[in-house]
Amino acid sequence: MKNEEKHALSFSFSRWWAIVLKEFIQLKRDRATLGMIVGIPIMQLFLFGYAINTDPKHLPIAIVSADQSVFTRSFISAMKNTEYFRFEDKVRDEHSAKEALTTGLVQFVITIPVDFTRKMLRGEHPNLLIEADATDPTAIGNAAAAVIALAGSVIQRDYQGAAPVLSESPPTPPYGVVLHKLYNPEGITSYNIIPGLMGIILTMTLVMMTAVAITRERERGTMENLLAMPVKPFEVISGKLIPYIFIGLIQSTIIIVAARFLFHIPFLGNITVLFTMILLFIAGNLTLGITLSSFANNQMQAMQMTMFTIMPSFLLSGFLFPFKGMPVWAQTIGSVVPLTYFTRVVRGIMLKGSGWTELWPNVWPLLLFNVVVLTIGIKFYRKTLD
Repeated sequence: MKNEEKHALSFSFSRWWAIVLKEFIQLKRDRATLGMIVGIPIMQLFLFGYAINTDPKHLPIAIVSADQSVFTRSFISAMKNTEYFRFEDKVRDEHSAKEALTTGLVQFVITIPVDFTRKMLRGEHPNLLIEADATDPTAIGNAAAAVIALAGSVIQRDYQGAAPVLSESPPTPPYGVVLHKLYNPEGITSYNIIPGLMGIILTMTLVMMTAVAITRERERGTMENLLAMPVKPFEVISGKLIPYIFIGLIQSTIIIVAARFLFHIPFLGNITVLFTMILLFIAGNLTLGITLSSFANNQMQAMQMTMFTIMPSFLLSGFLFPFKGMPVWAQTIGSVVPLTYFTRVVRGIMLKGSGWTELWPNVWPLLLFNVVVLTIGIKFYRKTLD
């Protein structure tokens, strides 16, 4: 008897190998887990290797010029050659340029004043005004430095040709560049990070919490009670969302209070508008979580699907890395992510004081996302335990 107990307690390679094979077979049967094992590292490689760019190029810029000459054309041509800028031809006057900056259509506006060329040839040293949307300091840093550097090099050859009375080029640039960093003149990182952090926290918390809602009911055996009740899919889904809405509002309030009184971030917009947008974003995240849950067979699959959706939101929304600096395919994916629009909305309200008119280009995508995802969730809501 003792020998049998001793044999049972000793290590057995055959027993150990049977358990190993059993786990491999179970992984093979769980296709969702197998897909995540391969898909997540591939997605990370593509996102970090190709999509993430801390030195963005082809940033949208508008020119408001009241002076057309060889000097201004040389300056604009030199800016194009830097590849930092992509010129937006639709913006031509000061009013539309200001509106384009507020809505985020352009990142820079260059204003060339009247009689710029004449004043320069007279030695009056006129200034070019460059206004930059500094809500994301990382996005404009290198581009702004490139513009300022052009002031000392581009026009020298044209200046000497147009002013032959001078025996040589002037020792200093014949004109100046005045850079105005709007909305975040000191380039404080927290002004950019904290408003966007609200969207990150809401996304991670609410999608994760609700993604396991229906699968948890199924695994605990309480789904039978829901199926036996005379309720419609919309009633079940919306009923599950209500408690989490309050959780999201509490989290948002904590972040807003900390942003204002701990990090001293200015709040220039309307608090009612902000909380309306927060409610819209919360609804979108909760709806996404419930929809993922309706597709999953168990809680593990629901969590895996959550991670697969949260990662693009974190990396492609413009929260940490400049959105305009990403390649077109990455911007296309980011344009489907609701966090992209919510980040712009929160920064616009807090730092720019944007109202509904300026926010609308980023509001309607959130509305559309909510409608589409909610429709999918209701359609695939399972009326049976299959």
